[in-house]
Amino acid sequence: MITIKDVAAEAGVAISTVSKVLNGYDGVSRATRDKVNNAVTRLGFTPNAVAAALSSKQSGRIGLLLKMGNDNTAMDEINMSYLSGAIRSAMDNRLDAVTIFYEMISDLDRDALISYLKSQSIEGLIIFGLNKEDSTLIKLIESEVFKIVVIDAPLTNASTSSVSIDYAEAQYDVIMRTFENIEGNRILYIAGRDSSYSTAAKLTAISRLEHDLHTRAHIVYGDFSELKAREATFKYAKESDIIACGSDLMAIGAMRALMELDIFKPVCGFGGVRLMAYAGKQMNTVRQDFENLAHEAVVRLKDLLAGSEGKAYTAGYELIRMKYADVLN
Repeated sequence: MITIKDVAAEAGVAISTVSKVLNGYDGVSRATRDKVNNAVTRLGFTPNAVAAALSSKQSGRIGLLLKMGNDNTAMDEINMSYLSGAIRSAMDNRLDAVTIFYEMISDLDRDALISYLKSQSIEGLIIFGLNKEDSTLIKLIESEVFKIVVIDAPLTNASTSSVSIDYAEAQYDVIMRTFENIEGNRILYIAGRDSSYSTAAKLTAISRLEHDLHTRAHIVYGDFSELKAREATFKYAKESDIIACGSDLMAIGAMRALMELDIFKPVCGFGGVRLMAYAGKQMNTVRQDFENLAHEAVVRLKDLLAGSEGKAYTAGYELIRMKYADVLN
């Protein structure tokens, strides 16, 4: 049986160093971390806690992988809703859930990430906020080493399921709702980020709207930034009949710019976060039930761990008109 002592000898480091790497402690250089992770892979080392769990098949430990790098209150609200839904669901399904922040493992390659997750006794993973630039996570999914559920990314295989709303349909619906009782058909669409899977889906709705409304939308990327949406609105609002935004935070930026310009244009957002109500004006938006999405993801991960094959699951959404009174309790 391969032991941590064997890994230390193979890597040429102290046993304590191997322990630090396997448990994700700071203070270990990238070069040393790579040596240890490569030794783990070559020897096929599995920490004792994991080995015991796999032999008894009673571990049930899952990882909740979130990104906290977006420095805004809207993302804080969404991530807390995700965590709340996932943890409640894990408790209901008798699973042990641990939180992993992407920033902690962003410097690991695929093999090192696999070793790290195994060292934490993790059997399954839920990934929140995956985008097209997350190559290591995408490679991890493709490896099928772990059972994985991704939220809001259309990636599936035998070991991976996805849970998401129908972004294209939701974006189409909220813009059409915003056009009710409005003359004109000119759209300023402030999209999210080019690397976002949800943004790609929403843009297909814009193409459909252009066809149905016999118009040509003006599309700019706001990168989910209130400031960039504000700047785009200052620049292009006067040539538009409505302003549609790929997130509520960008809708807040657009609405505040319109208030400064002292002109009225209907604005719609996407997400349904409570923060949107503080923009000071009513706006249409798509309400996503982030807690329910996370709850469903845990259920689907449990199915995968029980032997089910991965597939795509679509959750519902609601069109609402958010106003300040909605956040008063």
